[in-house]
Amino acid sequence: MGNELNQECQGAASLVIGIDAGGTRTRAVLATAEDGRPLGEGAAGPGNALTVPGPQLTEHLAEALARAVPEPVRDRVVAVAGGFAGATDAAADEPGRRNALAALTAALRRLGIDAGPPLVSSDIEAAFAGAPGAPADGLALVAGTGAVAMRITARRGTATVDGDGWLLGDDGSGFWIGRAAVRAALRMADGRGAATVLAAAVGRELGVPDGVLPGGPSPTAAGGGVVVRPLGEDADAPHGTGGAGGLPGVTAPHGTGGRGGVPGAAGYGVPPHAGIPWSRPHREAYRRHVLPAVMAEPPIRLARLAPLVVEAAGDAVALAILDEAADHLTETVRALEPGPGERVVATGGLLGPDGPLTSRLEARLHALDLTLDWVPDGCRGAVALARLAHGGRP
Repeated sequence: MGNELNQECQGAASLVIGIDAGGTRTRAVLATAEDGRPLGEGAAGPGNALTVPGPQLTEHLAEALARAVPEPVRDRVVAVAGGFAGATDAAADEPGRRNALAALTAALRRLGIDAGPPLVSSDIEAAFAGAPGAPADGLALVAGTGAVAMRITARRGTATVDGDGWLLGDDGSGFWIGRAAVRAALRMADGRGAATVLAAAVGRELGVPDGVLPGGPSPTAAGGGVVVRPLGEDADAPHGTGGAGGLPGVTAPHGTGGRGGVPGAAGYGVPPHAGIPWSRPHREAYRRHVLPAVMAEPPIRLARLAPLVVEAAGDAVALAILDEAADHLTETVRALEPGPGERVVATGGLLGPDGPLTSRLEARLHALDLTLDWVPDGCRGAVALARLAHGGRP
């Protein structure tokens, strides 16, 4: 892009900036005002306008903009548009919009970029504008660190479902999946839940010593050793009875589908690692390590555990978590009362060509007579909105 940018500088072309500020990172893209061709980009920390403090949000925006827009061309910028998690263009006095506008205005002023008042929208409105043809109306879905769906009318959100944050919502998001992984691990440890490889994977990620992970050193009688029993396992079944799925000593209770009592998870059978040894003292030590490790970080950091669920191929509990996440996202879209044949424009790390929920969601949306289009992020849409604000074509 360096040579292209030099040529644009020599040609005195007008430039625009598009910003995608999400829960995990902030990205800025410099593009030509004429055709939206990208010329430079930069990234920095999180950009949620409701959860990132104002001074920190300003720093992240300034850092991303400085990397995207070289100083010699900053006077060529004619329009700036930003899509922010936690903001919307629906009302001028909306708190997230106020925060985003104040931080973006301060960041632009710091860098000497004077392109008039920036356009602020939600990250989902920006992502929707990034679909082919820069559509003005339809449905949008973001499923990454958080999760939200929106009906877009005349390029503005007119109805929103979820996006309520880690405490109240974001069902089916990366955070939701990561939290479900920890919950499954803790339930296995305390004896309420099915055995799952997620216990060891989550433990390693959170720094639990190898010696207390499931499958660690063999328990001894003095140590109170037991074999972990998934929820629903018949403790009195004789060794080798086969129970559900042909596993020794496992009897599937009515309605569990042989999955150790995982809700809504019929049909997979108890995972083959259900009988791995894990002593009660080790399980107690595991909990003593996991709980402080989780509490020591912002809750949203649980999203980093979502890949562990994706990587747990064949694990019944992990599969159930992913299926339930797709169910949540489908219900989020359904709540917008889509009409037959409507297109859903989706973005976020859980969706896309290689996204772990893409095929699951596509199948569910197809059953609702909806189609799914994917855009990589909101930057392209933010560029389109900046070009429209300048009076150009998207």
